[in-house]
Amino acid sequence: MVQIAELDTAPDTIEATLSYLAGSGEKLVTYVAAPGGRDERIGGDNETHAVTIRNGRPLADRFEFEREGFRFVPNRTAVADFFDEAEIRRVYYPECEALIKEVSGAKRVVVFDHTLRTASGEQRETQKIRDIVSRVHNDYTEWSGPQRVRDLMGAEAETLLQGRFAIIQVWRPINNPVESHPLAICDAQTVAPENLVVNERRYPDRIGQTFAITYDPRQRWYWFPHMRPDEALVFKVYESLSDGRARWTAHTAFADPTAPPHARPRESIEIRTLAFF
Repeated sequence: MVQIAELDTAPDTIEATLSYLAGSGEKLVTYVAAPGGRDERIGGDNETHAVTIRNGRPLADRFEFEREGFRFVPNRTAVADFFDEAEIRRVYYPECEALIKEVSGAKRVVVFDHTLRTASGEQRETQKIRDIVSRVHNDYTEWSGPQRVRDLMGAEAETLLQGRFAIIQVWRPINNPVESHPLAICDAQTVAPENLVVNERRYPDRIGQTFAITYDPRQRWYWFPHMRPDEALVFKVYESLSDGRARWTAHTAFADPTAPPHARPRESIEIRTLAFF
């Protein structure tokens, strides 16, 4: 367990390298691999940029969900085994629904998906879980956000789409504090529309879209050093209103230059939800 002293000595900022889309104008298509495999993207190259990433821990109380697009919160879970699918659905889904209602003010929250990830290639292959995502992205677009409501909410969908809704995710480390490949998250107010590029995602049974993101030196990045399993990052990846509030929250795993030698591979879970207001 990370000690409080370690959190206190984490630097205020670090310089790290993030992977962005190079703005070539090519159509992007990603073929989504089965758990244990690696996705394959066609079209567009990546380019790396050195960015300043701010320590969000001392600032956590200042972040506003509708402004920056995220909140970092203490949040214990009763889940004993995150590799037990039934326990995740029985215990963790209701926990996340309650957390998102508290953070966002949503009246109704529907969990529709979860993903386990690891930075260990061996664990990814043997346990059939997904790789970390080490490129800057946002999980939904103008089209794919409403489409998920239509995919999942049946006869209610069109009525629900008449009101405000968002897609909100909960990210947390599992088993151990994060020692390597933490999550960096970008202030939503600094994600400009011209930096968003549609990336089509092809699954065996459906087509989706995410946003790949190009570099902009005005982007403000944060990370939360040594995140623990009793802490969670709640962030918005789609917002139906376009009135100046946070709509997209770019994020990525990154190689932490302050990681200790022989750091344990990061393990994490993310929950995706539809939130209706």
